[in-house]
Amino acid sequence: MSQLPQIRRTILKAMAALPALGAGLATREVAAQSAPIKVALITPLSGIWAREGELSRKGAQMAIDDVNAQGGIRSIGGARLQLVVADTGDGPEKAKTAAQRLVAQEPDLVAGCVGQVSAFGLAVTEVTERAGLPWLTWSYADQFTRRGFRYVFKTAIDASTMPSVAIPVVLDLAEKATGKRPQTVAIIADDTPAAQGAVKGFASVLPQAGVQILFTESFSPPISDATPVVQRLRGRKPDFIMLLPSSAPDVVQFLQKFAEFRLGVPTVCLGNLIGSPDMRNLLDPKLLDHHMTVVANWPGKRAEDVVARFTERYKEAWMTEGGICSYGDIWVLKEALERAGKPDREAVANALRTMDMTDGPARFYLNGRLKFDERGQRVGAGVAIIEWIDGVVKTVYPPEGATATAVWPRA
Repeated sequence: MSQLPQIRRTILKAMAALPALGAGLATREVAAQSAPIKVALITPLSGIWAREGELSRKGAQMAIDDVNAQGGIRSIGGARLQLVVADTGDGPEKAKTAAQRLVAQEPDLVAGCVGQVSAFGLAVTEVTERAGLPWLTWSYADQFTRRGFRYVFKTAIDASTMPSVAIPVVLDLAEKATGKRPQTVAIIADDTPAAQGAVKGFASVLPQAGVQILFTESFSPPISDATPVVQRLRGRKPDFIMLLPSSAPDVVQFLQKFAEFRLGVPTVCLGNLIGSPDMRNLLDPKLLDHHMTVVANWPGKRAEDVVARFTERYKEAWMTEGGICSYGDIWVLKEALERAGKPDREAVANALRTMDMTDGPARFYLNGRLKFDERGQRVGAGVAIIEWIDGVVKTVYPPEGATATAVWPRA
């Protein structure tokens, strides 16, 4: 009987602690609900592709800030997004290592995106696929959606498809500007997956369009000396050149050599490198005028508000393909999270697979539709053509987004 008072006191003390325990659990639950949802960007931040990667990082970070400023993920209690950035470095192996480190160190990562160099993105998505991480890419290489992966979603047109879409437009622009349709072409490309995929497409499409390919030259970036290639060009005198490098130093060297050897041949590139505002610091603006490039995405009239804020915030001359794609990708992931209703990888992937919209983040992509087919390829992905005119990059195609009329210099 003497133990009963002690037992009673123990029970009463435990009961008194229950409210505090409940409050502690509730506090931890609220804290868990308010924890930021992590999404990633893997992009080159060192090496020869670092500048393009930095422009992509800026676009992604601005999107993160915009999402959070507008209430975060409403279906998950207004949870905020947090951007985790990883550097691919300057090679596929480094990119793969960066992805492995990211997956290991960020177990609560929900999704991410990767762009710029296709070879890097292919290495990254080998890792993210095994982790079941939904991953967006705006790289061009066909392989992204040809490997049977379930968690890779590609917003850009395939590199091999770009020629069949772009070449008729390029030839029409040339004929409209000069009254003459080009008959011959030379192709210069590096050996990255996207460039080589495009070369195969051009090799098929150009002859069908009545254009003779005088020669094709491939090189490993960065090229040590472009002189031998340009000397061959000078001897063959093509009506225009398809220039397909993936690094800015190669673009600069070729355009300098074209001027040095006085080629005077219209040049059409692939990808947004030649559209970078930095080109004005690397080359005499006169050497840039009337060079065109075909891109899978470019800020259009529907995104003018985003471009204005981007240029003001970062003091950039304009927004490039990488900037608008990374900005748009974050908003796509935001939409997927809203539909998923929880920060769960599989739920987000399913939301991406079933998405079909022409509003919201769709305005940040060419043709304005967000729907992915069974391979993860965005339906209706197209091309834009931009051109340097009087020291500024202008959109000359598609018509609904054009800010200038194309100029095709007479060779």
